[in-house]
Amino acid sequence: MYKHKDSNGKPIKLTPSKAVCVGQNYVAHMQEMGGAPAKQAVFFNKPPSAFVSFDKGVAIPTALGEVHYELELALLIGKPLKNATKDDLNDAVWGYAAALDLTLRDIQLELKQRGHPWERAKAFDNSCVLSAFKPLACLSELDDVALQLKQNGETKQQGSSSQMIRTIEALLIEASQCFTLQAGDVLLTGTPAGVGPLTIGDKLGLKVADIELETEVVISE
Repeated sequence: MYKHKDSNGKPIKLTPSKAVCVGQNYVAHMQEMGGAPAKQAVFFNKPPSAFVSFDKGVAIPTALGEVHYELELALLIGKPLKNATKDDLNDAVWGYAAALDLTLRDIQLELKQRGHPWERAKAFDNSCVLSAFKPLACLSELDDVALQLKQNGETKQQGSSSQMIRTIEALLIEASQCFTLQAGDVLLTGTPAGVGPLTIGDKLGLKVADIELETEVVISE
């Protein structure tokens, strides 16, 4: 069973499989990371062991270099999708949440320089922090979702899903052509510009659509 609950406190009757993440889906973030436009979406996965809620704060390791925040709109897949077409997307998304895609930035940069995969920097335990999911029907406009992250009262990330290079519809279709999206999978849709390092004790304020929460950065156990 899915270990997170919906916004009404009821368990979500889906089994987690993976988080499918996309890199370089906001132009400004791509530019701040020194990336260039790609013809194909840059996908990477996080395993179920990466999933954690915000209940006990945002836990980060302290011996692996800088850990960066990346605020994202997360979508919970409600039915299997394989080589999907536009017509297959009806009822494909169960709901939405706020997510932090935590990144071991020093390790990621080293892996990039060597041409190696990113999993060590992206798929570690507790690296996909999720709020409670809300049913998709609660969201009035999926293509214009506001995202904001504040660190110690200062706005660091401010954006909208309208700025995405690939729309949510396009992401679902392209991701399903790479691997089957299972019911219970989470799709992370990319992050706006303004990512940066976290420090123990930081106070974070997050907003994704109508989901707002406050949390604190703590030491990973």
